[in-house]
Amino acid sequence: MMEQIRKAITIHDVAAAAGVSVSTVSRVLNDKDDVAAETYERVQQVIAELGYASSLAARGMRSRRTNVIGLIMPDVAAPYSVAVLQGINRAIAQSDYDLIVYTNGDVRKNASAAQESYFVSLLNGSITDGVIVVTPVATNFSTAAPIVAIDPNNESPDCPAIISTNRDGALQAMNYLIGLGHRRIGFINGRSELVSASRRLRGYRDGLAAAGIPFNENLIEIGDYTTETARICTHRLLQLDDPPTAIFAANDQTAMGVYQAAQERKVLIPEELSVVGFDNLRESVFLNPALTTVDQFISEMGSIAVEMIVKLINGKTLETDLHKIQTQLVIRDSCKSFV
Repeated sequence: MMEQIRKAITIHDVAAAAGVSVSTVSRVLNDKDDVAAETYERVQQVIAELGYASSLAARGMRSRRTNVIGLIMPDVAAPYSVAVLQGINRAIAQSDYDLIVYTNGDVRKNASAAQESYFVSLLNGSITDGVIVVTPVATNFSTAAPIVAIDPNNESPDCPAIISTNRDGALQAMNYLIGLGHRRIGFINGRSELVSASRRLRGYRDGLAAAGIPFNENLIEIGDYTTETARICTHRLLQLDDPPTAIFAANDQTAMGVYQAAQERKVLIPEELSVVGFDNLRESVFLNPALTTVDQFISEMGSIAVEMIVKLINGKTLETDLHKIQTQLVIRDSCKSFV
């Protein structure tokens, strides 16, 4: 015999069980101060006993606030996403807001900009009071409610955004490798639609130019910030007649792909190949050898995004619509002098 589907508890059920009117239950739900303390406690007890939960959309229609922030991001299991979530969670814990997360489960972000915009519109202003979007493919969103982007895909987003100093971080990495004597430096870039990828490529090229090293397009591979794609790209670079002595990976997950390919080809890091990443993920220190990388303080990005969206929800003015996080090179054990 099939298990009977439990009927959803309604506000009318709560009112009947508590022996009060529906309007009284509604006033308790909205924390109105004109309900007698004894009645308030009785209604709250019935709500707990029955397991009643007012829908977010209904709560928003009643009070024009849900006290919920939305988060839209690709693949919540990806290390970058986990780092962002850690910062967001830390800030949410110190706020009066709850968090609701939507993901399409695809770090390569194959979803269209139209689909992404649709989910922003669906959440924002009804279920949530504001939305944070991580590495969006969309360039604009049709919503009157506040929105903040982390790592947007253009240099002049139409909403407040947070981005790291990608070009400067890449330049630090290149100056370090060049200072070690490397002249043939491979580069595996990230998702081409993101401004972070284009700025890191710019830092790579500017580093070469400043050192008087000619740009060689054969040393460039276009990745997508994923480990598997980076593994394939690394094999192509190491198959060159004159392979690079160092590889600058556009993020740490890309660097992990470099490590995998090097191991498969029995190329030793750093003795035969120096590697630099970008992100400073928690995993980077546990690679063997520990990865030299550029810290862009991803967790801090998440915390700042929450601070920004809360200010916007409460009608406050932001100090800047484009918050830049200063990057910093973290030197570990994955690079060696080349002579």
